[in-house]
Amino acid sequence: MKYIIAIIKPFKLEDVRESLSELGIQGMTICEVKGYGRQKGHAELYRGAEYEVNFLPKVKIELAISDDQLEPVLEAITNTAETGKVGDGKLFVFELLQAVRIRTGESGEDAL
Repeated sequence: MKYIIAIIKPFKLEDVRESLSELGIQGMTICEVKGYGRQKGHAELYRGAEYEVNFLPKVKIELAISDDQLEPVLEAITNTAETGKVGDGKLFVFELLQAVRIRTGESGEDAL
């Protein structure tokens, strides 16, 4: 099993969710986050004063999948979230040792 964390631009979330649904991915966890990287920040104007925004809003998607879903899921997220501009995001893949569905007690891939 694999655990994927995807950091993407917020306006791409619904497109990514739809592309993952088409692959049969039934669930994911979403968090609104802020961060910075190569995109850096930008200047904004508020009540006539300019200030620097260093942390930009992003969305973090977390999902657990079976090993055979890895390549299609990575491809779907990459193709859907890409705008071709700096700040499109990152994907991180971890080995998932165990998963347990609390309600039924199912474990392993059956819990996904």
